[in-house]
Amino acid sequence: MYERFYGLRERPFSLTPDPSYLYPSRVHKEALSHLRYGIEGQAGFIVITGEIGCGKTTMLQTVLRAIDKKTSIARLMNTMLDARELIEAIMLDFGLEPRPDSSKPYLLRDLARFLVDQRNAGRLCLLVIDEAQNLSVTALEEVRMLSNLETEKSKLIHIILVGQPNLRDLLARPELEQLRQRVTVNYHLEPLKADDTYAYVNHRLKHASVGPPLTFSRGVTDIVHQHSRGVARMINVIADAILLYGYGADKHEIDEDLAREVVAELGLTDGAPVDAAQGKSTSADDDTPSNPTASEPMVTMAPAPRPAPSSPLLAMSEPKRSVARADAPPPAPSEPAHPHGRVEGARVEPARRTVTHHQYVLTDPKPVPKSAFALWWEKFRRSAFGIPRPAPES
Repeated sequence: MYERFYGLRERPFSLTPDPSYLYPSRVHKEALSHLRYGIEGQAGFIVITGEIGCGKTTMLQTVLRAIDKKTSIARLMNTMLDARELIEAIMLDFGLEPRPDSSKPYLLRDLARFLVDQRNAGRLCLLVIDEAQNLSVTALEEVRMLSNLETEKSKLIHIILVGQPNLRDLLARPELEQLRQRVTVNYHLEPLKADDTYAYVNHRLKHASVGPPLTFSRGVTDIVHQHSRGVARMINVIADAILLYGYGADKHEIDEDLAREVVAELGLTDGAPVDAAQGKSTSADDDTPSNPTASEPMVTMAPAPRPAPSSPLLAMSEPKRSVARADAPPPAPSEPAHPHGRVEGARVEPARRTVTHHQYVLTDPKPVPKSAFALWWEKFRRSAFGIPRPAPES
């Protein structure tokens, strides 16, 4: 695509969590320090939370890559599991083969034997549960019970829970008080600040360059930061689109006009996605009710006077509007047409002439099919921001 055009060996803003591109911002340095302290100190539970797309997985892979080979790691990515399935998934990731016909006590016995054998061999067992906010209360209680497997001096297994901010709300529930008391390391990963966004973008560009690196000016990164809200994944999406559009426009230098054009094309306004069907921001701050309930009183107001059209063409396209007066008599019922007028007794009234006013209506052009990139972006935007699909037209 644009790699050769900008002198890059690969795409610097790929969405895959590559530890080699980790930018050591202040919050990431603190989170890494908490993780290393919890692992090396063999603490109880380690809880790392952060907003969607803030780089939790990239940071986690950076830590796991640096762990020595004397540590056995089980990492769960799919957490839509019940308590028994969770035990089976842990055993499978440790390399064990749980028998389908085994009861839960036998599964726990086999797992405990494995952990004891690893400790006797001088190895540390580490369980990492990503997307832990999806676990049920029962499954989290099962994880807590695993931490009871211990010797007289140390735990047989150490557990890291990584998830979105609602993981903290889940752990704050009264029924998880025992688990919460065992959390010894807790850190929340905040979005990047504007200064960090500038350094983050140019750090990735420099890492991917094969020569003098391309740089984004502070004005460009401020636009990226405003519409990404400092979320690393959204920064990557916008910056990658800027490079793609710059390549299409044959621009070797990225300016602010191009950045504004890209964020408008992606449907981002003031950091909030725009619903194309409604033409307005879908920000959570908008609390205007969309559909009034039947119990709410309905207020009818007289229509405001319409301004004069600015051109004759627009005047022809204006629809005819009629406002009925409150004291006007009801319209007479329609009668079938008569070739010589309307008959009332012996008198014949002449038929009234009907004048048809032709109106010229401006119609919308035929919609242009969306490109593959536009379809992908629409799907990604709805998934990232939780925007529902528009209702099909009747």
